[in-house]
Amino acid sequence: MGCTASKESGNPQQAKQNFDGSSQAARTRSPTQSRALPPPPPEPEEEVDEGQLYQALYDYDARTEDDLSFKKGQKLKILNNSDGDWWQAQLFGTSKTGYIPSNYVAPCQSIEAEEWFHGKIPRQKAERIIISNNDPGAFLIRESESKPGDYSLSVRDGENVKHYRIRTLDEGGFYIARRVTFKDLAELVQHYREGSDGLCTRLTKPAKHIEMPDTGGLSHKTKDQWEIPRDSIKLRRKLGAGQFGDVWEGLWNGTTQVAVKTLKPNTMSVEDFMAEATIMKQLRHPKLIQLYAVCTDGEPIYIVTELMKHGSLLDYLHDKGRALRLPQLVDMAAQIAAGMAYLEAQNYIHRDLAARNVLVGENNICKVADFGLARVIERENEYTAREGAKFPIKWTSPEAAMLNRFSIKSDVWSFGVLLTEVITYGRIPYPGMNNAEVLQQVEKGYRMPIPQGCPELLYTIMLDCWKAAPEDRPTFETLQWRLEDFFVSSEANYNEADNIMQ
Repeated sequence: MGCTASKESGNPQQAKQNFDGSSQAARTRSPTQSRALPPPPPEPEEEVDEGQLYQALYDYDARTEDDLSFKKGQKLKILNNSDGDWWQAQLFGTSKTGYIPSNYVAPCQSIEAEEWFHGKIPRQKAERIIISNNDPGAFLIRESESKPGDYSLSVRDGENVKHYRIRTLDEGGFYIARRVTFKDLAELVQHYREGSDGLCTRLTKPAKHIEMPDTGGLSHKTKDQWEIPRDSIKLRRKLGAGQFGDVWEGLWNGTTQVAVKTLKPNTMSVEDFMAEATIMKQLRHPKLIQLYAVCTDGEPIYIVTELMKHGSLLDYLHDKGRALRLPQLVDMAAQIAAGMAYLEAQNYIHRDLAARNVLVGENNICKVADFGLARVIERENEYTAREGAKFPIKWTSPEAAMLNRFSIKSDVWSFGVLLTEVITYGRIPYPGMNNAEVLQQVEKGYRMPIPQGCPELLYTIMLDCWKAAPEDRPTFETLQWRLEDFFVSSEANYNEADNIMQ
């Protein structure tokens, strides 16, 4: 992964011209004229501070005239990194400059620039990455979420994924099997690429990254000033319709695919929406749909967000998602819990968590959407008809439905209902019951029975979400790790190369 800063010295064509000119001059030179001057010295190598040179981790196509396009693996010289999300850079070896998303690059020679390093990810995500479009022997190294500085090797063995703890030496260095140690992780990887040496298989190619990182807004220009001109958005294809507006696939600035939610006139006041949207835009997490920009200069209001390939989780479960099996369904639920755990940590309430408000991208990536909109709409009295069709009674906790007491714990109740949607491929909750019956029966202690094919352990999680007292319900942080570890029995699932070599 060399990041050598060098240029070619001289121009061969120019040298030829100089040589030919010198020969002609020699034939016409006067006897007293001295011989030709020597060619100029080569240009000095470009001086580059090692800390300025970065490597591209992904391809990036410029979205505005101020952006800089680059390809994965190219080197970039960072000119200004004072903005956390967008840096000014120069494509190394060229005069091209522009803004780049800072999370698309990593310092040359750093572990983050290695194709096999995937950062802090849970074991379940590592397995999803490796199984997706990778051959046997595909591998990655990940950092422990719970123990910073500790690493694990995950490798595909047939249809399974094996995990190995990478242990650290007191004097520096790493090992999997104590009999052979390495000065760094790159040396460890190279060793096991040459032969399995006690692992389940020889390491072949690094596992492909299945998620592109979110950029900090649409561009450097719109990052802080996110009211965009309506004519910069072209609506291309209607994706769906809801009670508060339509959702479209759109194109921003002629370059960038986006999703556009068009709110029906008089759904909410511009002032209330902008107050809430300002908060929503600050909420940034890989499992939340990112709010890019808005158009509020007229009706309908546009809400511009990232585009997810498969649309809502509910629609996906009704269609292509029917091929999903239990491990994939539980993994998707864990992703949703991760997004909600972030909102929980920010003291933010969703108020309308359901499969219809979760979006699905490639490789079953799930992100929570529409957080915050329910609060604005309620201010505009859209949700006051508690018995009406507009209010999602079947997803709402008793204290929220009866007393209007919304909290993160009422979101936990809704998550339990969402779990039934996931495990039943989008079945409507409380089948055969209307809203009034649901309110009455739940208040008396009724809970949905275990869905067909649902593991007892998963049903236990649902029941925990439906505890009558809000304070008795689990946190989303707890729900996240329970679902991430659903198929894991902790230490027993790590393989030891020493044991294999017995």
